[in-house]
Amino acid sequence: MRLLLVHPSALMYSEIFLRLEPLGLERVAGAARAAGHEVRVVDLQVLGLGRLRDEVRSFRPEALGISLNYLANIPEAIELAARVKREVPGCFVFLGGHSVSFVAEEVLEQARGAVDAVVRGEGEPAVAPLLEAVRDGGAEGVPGIVTAAGRGPAPLMLHGIDTPLPARDLMRSRRRYFIGELDPCASVEFTRGCPWDCSFCSAWTFYGRSYRKASPEAAAAELAGIREPNVFVVDDVAFIRPEHGDAIAAEVERRGIRKRYYLETRADVLLRHPEVFERWARLGLRYMFLGMEAIDAEGLDLYRKRVSPDENLKALETARRLGIKVAVNLIVDPAWDEERFRVVREFALAVPEIVHFTVMTPYPGTEIWHTESRRLTTRDYRLFDIQHAVVPTTLPLERFYEELVRTQAVINRKHLGLRTAFGAARVLTRNLLHGQTNFARMLWRFNQVYNPRRQLADHARPVRYELPLPRHLDVGDRRGLYVHTRGSTQGAPTRRTPD
Repeated sequence: MRLLLVHPSALMYSEIFLRLEPLGLERVAGAARAAGHEVRVVDLQVLGLGRLRDEVRSFRPEALGISLNYLANIPEAIELAARVKREVPGCFVFLGGHSVSFVAEEVLEQARGAVDAVVRGEGEPAVAPLLEAVRDGGAEGVPGIVTAAGRGPAPLMLHGIDTPLPARDLMRSRRRYFIGELDPCASVEFTRGCPWDCSFCSAWTFYGRSYRKASPEAAAAELAGIREPNVFVVDDVAFIRPEHGDAIAAEVERRGIRKRYYLETRADVLLRHPEVFERWARLGLRYMFLGMEAIDAEGLDLYRKRVSPDENLKALETARRLGIKVAVNLIVDPAWDEERFRVVREFALAVPEIVHFTVMTPYPGTEIWHTESRRLTTRDYRLFDIQHAVVPTTLPLERFYEELVRTQAVINRKHLGLRTAFGAARVLTRNLLHGQTNFARMLWRFNQVYNPRRQLADHARPVRYELPLPRHLDVGDRRGLYVHTRGSTQGAPTRRTPD
């Protein structure tokens, strides 16, 4: 079959700080191509709607798949589906991805026939059986597939993540993927899943607290095949198993691979195994993202981070000693007042690390979705982008956004002011000499994108598609939150952590 895969456009945060290679979509493309299908990919993060229109008219896809890892893209995806259906009436349209897996039935209903199916769970083991079923006349009964007729069997989960290989050759404008100064930047996956159970996160509920690792040989071989000089490791938590991180490092050393790396991990993982991160620093690890989430014990307990403020600060000291630049994330509680914003600003200015902010957001699939959704002030999908407040704020909403943007702007100036101008100019010059402008554009767009008037105005937009309220669920049994469940793996059982 002729399959066209589409990634929706960039969200607010991605307009400035990063634009990541859609690795999941590339892997689904690889799985479909390995099954004998003709596949093309359009990434609207880097390409315009005109390119998608031209692709639809020239390729005449028999099936269209749209990736939905973010709730805020759901209205766009429904409208794209309807547009393609009008252009190619017989095209089978399906949605897949992390976020839509938790609201599959409701999105199908909202699409009013523009979407034929939703893939719940991992896309790689589902895409080939789905396309085969569509070719034979129907999609009902395929594991993980939801149609108007209801849910099929439970979704399958890959036993190992060495295959399918991502179809990177299908991507146009690869040089437009970046994260901060790592420009251009590819993405790679060493592990999948997370054994922790933070209350604000849906990674563990999506994967059912499973955890899988790529073989060191496959991971290094994939790195060797990446053309870009920079690589973002997409793992939720890098190097949980130190022996695995060491084994990949050994393969990278043996092959003589030289890249610059950016990864995400936890403070406690870094503190337990600093030697692994030190080894990777020698291999080119330059940046690390730490989800601190809160600066006090009360906030860390609220989000069930299972680390202490002292551990977070020690982790920052460890990263400095290793020469790794750290970006930390703090979750902005809509209950904050001016004094709390002031305290957080003082913290952010007192540490040398880059500090990012995300607004506390109850997402489907998270535990707080079931405890906080009754407080929602809006159900507009587009506002569920961790940059807007969707529950009541202590401050008037306009004032909340003013304090939020003021705090972000102060930190932005800290890293792009006179003290750091020389370093930024050096990086900027290096990138421009190689024809890379993503980092340069990022430096000058902050005030255009982060604007309290713009964020407030977003709440006044007409709403056509609303996020459904959750069905009643006793979160005491967390297995009820899972998309993937025990016994649903493709192949041998996967390693799991205790519930």
